[in-house]
Parts: sequence; structure tokens; C-alpha cells
Amino acid sequence: MVRVDDSGGVTKCWPNRDELAGLDAAAARADWKREIAIMLMGRCGFRADEVNYPGDAELRWSEKGGCWFVEIRGKNTRGGEPKLCDAWMPEDVEANVRRFSRERGRGTGESWVDASKSSVRRWVKEAAAEVAEDAEQSERWLQVSSHDLRRSWATYHLVERQVDVRTMMSIGGWSDYSTIEPYLAEPTEGRIGEAMSLA
Repeated sequence: MVRVDDSGGVTKCWPNRDELAGLDAAAARADWKREIAIMLMGRCGFRADEVNYPGDAELRWSEKGGCWFVEIRGKNTRGGEPKLCDAWMPEDVEANVRRFSRERGRGTGESWVDASKSSVRRWVKEAAAEVAEDAEQSERWLQVSSHDLRRSWATYHLVERQVDVRTMMSIGGWSDYSTIEPYLAEPTEGRIGEAMSLA
């Protein structure tokens, strides 16, 4: 794992991109719908309670952006009613959810993942436990939560790819800087080496 933080009451894990792909694969062995749920969290930054909202009707191609967006109804980090935002979706995730929707006979108005937040969280734990059976840091995998997927997604883009904070706030549903600041973690050794080699 890129990093693990055991300093607080909750262990925080940052699976890297390859490890997230392994988690996707473990979920897929159980059920395609579980793979979709984990991809939405780890590759698109969804919270566990946002996974059951979108379907084909919420997916759109942006000509101006040259990318896919999916509308989500999520947490309002300022409090109050849930808010809508357009999350960015990688093309391979879009292709997978479209294929899933078509092959599972989902109607335009149906969500891709019809499951509760607790079920989605359990799926992450079960996939992580499967990965732990063969992983070097097996005890760390048993600590992985659904929020770690969002945390890894945000940190990867903010720290490793250096996507600007305003863009991440927009596509991740953060209302102000104080709510995204915890995701601005320290860079990995790889990122430090890459940045300093340009100096």
C-alpha cells in the first residue's frame, strides 16, 4: 500500500492503482455488480452511499471536456439536503457500466447498483479479505474500508497527478477547502523523486 495511518482511532489505508485493480478483480469474482460498485468508489471517487444512485440516465459525454461525466446525488459537506454533482468517469469504467447495464437488462431509469450502503461496505470488506489471502501486507488489507477507496482516488489525483484542488472539489462533491484538505496527504517517495528530478 502507498501508505497506512494507524495514528488515530481508525486505520486509514491508501491502496495504489494496481492494488485497486486487484480489489476490482476480487469483487468481480463474487458478482459483476460488486465490481461496478468498487470501481465507482476507487476509480470515480464515489462515497458508499452514492453508489446506488446513478444509472445510464445520469451518464453523459461532454464534448467540451472530451470526457464522461456521471451525475451523483451525494453528501452536502456544508450540511443540509444531498446535492447533485457531476463526477468524472474514466472511459474504461464507462464501457464497463454500459456493458453491465446492457447485459443485465437495466432500464434507462434504473441504477447500476441497487444495494444499500451497508451492503456496499460489506462488499469492500469481502473483496479486501480475498485479496488479503495472497497479499504481502495481508493484515493491512483486512483494514481496508469503502472510504479508503475514495481517499486513494482523491490522493492519487491531488498528490500524484497534481490535479488542481478546484477541479477535484467539483468532481468529488466537496463544498469547501476545509472538507478536501484532509485528502492532501504527503506525497509518496516516487512523487518526491519525480518532482525533484526536474529541479
